[in-house]
Order: sequence, then C-alpha cells, then structure tokens
Amino acid sequence: MTLVELVVAQSERLKRAGVSFGHGTGNAFDEAAWLVTWAIGLPLDALETRGQRAVSADDAAKAEALVERRIATRQPAAYLTGEAWLQNVPFTIDARAIVPRSYIAELLVDAEETATLDAWLSDRTHHVLDLCTGNGSLAVIAAMAYPEIEVDAADVSAAALELARINVARHGLGARIRVVESDLFTALPGSYDLILCNPPYVTAKSMAALPAEYRAEPALALAGGDDGMDLIRRIVAEASRHLSAEGVLVLEVGHERAGFDAAFPRLECAWLETSGGEDCVVLVERNALAG
Repeated sequence: MTLVELVVAQSERLKRAGVSFGHGTGNAFDEAAWLVTWAIGLPLDALETRGQRAVSADDAAKAEALVERRIATRQPAAYLTGEAWLQNVPFTIDARAIVPRSYIAELLVDAEETATLDAWLSDRTHHVLDLCTGNGSLAVIAAMAYPEIEVDAADVSAAALELARINVARHGLGARIRVVESDLFTALPGSYDLILCNPPYVTAKSMAALPAEYRAEPALALAGGDDGMDLIRRIVAEASRHLSAEGVLVLEVGHERAGFDAAFPRLECAWLETSGGEDCVVLVERNALAG
C-alpha cells in the first residue's frame, strides 16, 4: 500500500464515521493526511513528495490505530497529535485550551501586504495585549509580525496559560511576551496601544448543538451566554481604561455580528475583512469606547 492509498482509505473511514472537522482541517482527506503522516513520523508535506512510496505494515497499523482513536474519542486531531498550526506557525496544544484558530491571526500575518490593520497602528504601537490568549498563539504571532512590540498574554485559565508559556518558550519569545493570569483586565493595570481579543462568543443555542469535537474543548473558552455577548460586554465596557490615547481594540466575534450590533447599536466601529468575510473581526478606537 502506498502512502496516498493509505490516506485515501483512512479518509473513507472518517467519512463513514461522520466525524466533524474545523480544528485545522475542513475535510476528511486533509484530516486523514494529517493523522497518517503524524502517526508514522513523516512531515505534513510528505504526501506531495513521497505519496507513491510503499508504507510498511507496521506503519499502516500505527496510522489506522490513530484514526480509530480519532473516531472513537471524537477528540480534535490536534489533541491527539499535541500540535496545531495557525498561519503556518506550529503550536503545542492539548485539552487545556481550545485548538488555535482566529481570523485575527490573518490580519497580523498579512498586515504589511494588506495594510488592513497597519492603517490603524503607528510607530508608537509598542505595548500589545492578547486578551483571552488561550495557548498563546495570537501573542506569539503578533510578536513575530511586529518585532518592536512587547506583548502581555492574559487569560483567566491557569491551565491554558501553562500551554501559553510552553509556546512562548518554543518560539524563543520569553523576553518579549509576558504571560499573565487575569480575569479580563483585573491583573492588568497597564496601558496598551493595541488590544487583541478572541473571546468566548458562542451563543447558548449554538453551544447546545456543538459536535462532540467542539464539546471536547474547554467550554470556558467558547460559551458566550444567551446571545454570545456576555464577556464581550465586559470587554467593551472596560477596554478604554486600558488603552493609550490612540489605542485600538481588535475583537473577534466570529459569525455573531448580529448579536454584537444588537448589544452595541451606537458603538462606532470598523469591520475588518478576513477569509470569513467582513463580519467576523471588529476594530474600535479608544475614543469610541470611552464615549
């Protein structure tokens, strides 16, 4: 059996089992390729370079066993492999935090090319906060994108912050990223030029309908109350006191713009375009928050 044939076979198993995707892959074939290559110790691009090579019976058995775990446990593949990628940056991950995924990461990585976010920043943007940091992925990507900044990575979950510290160290950014346990701004007395936040915003109705793979993640990092805006209301109410005069808040609301607009009907803001459309990430200037 070749590597490609093994991946195709495992892809069919995933399809028949009806597993859900969205934690790094969007379909059965890509998920199978990830699980198979990881199980037998090959790089992710091995399918392109070694796809027609024969796979030993032992390696095939390892891959089949990992796919069986994926099906039986309904855990995201990233939890089984211990690694996930966001904008091609690798991160250590397990069930202490949600699998890293954020439209904000696109804006950071593509800042110079698109000027979408850069247009709101300046040479005075030095102190950045990644609020609700989880495993620290946005803090790391921000520090990589802007070598001159310092970042505070904050979260209320001590368990998630254990992962954040691992990822900060993994990318050699300990001198520029400070990991802080904080219930939103409680332990953050400083002033920031940019606040990034991918908070819990899943509505109660959506939480009740989540596939098992999403229920395997910490509900604390997902659930946003009846309308998804419980934590976001606190953030919007408190952020101005923690922003510099020209500071901005960049907040991800996923596909809950309707809930955001209903919660803040008079808030002046700008919606930033991402691969999810123009309704997933909102930017608010300090003056608008304080008004």
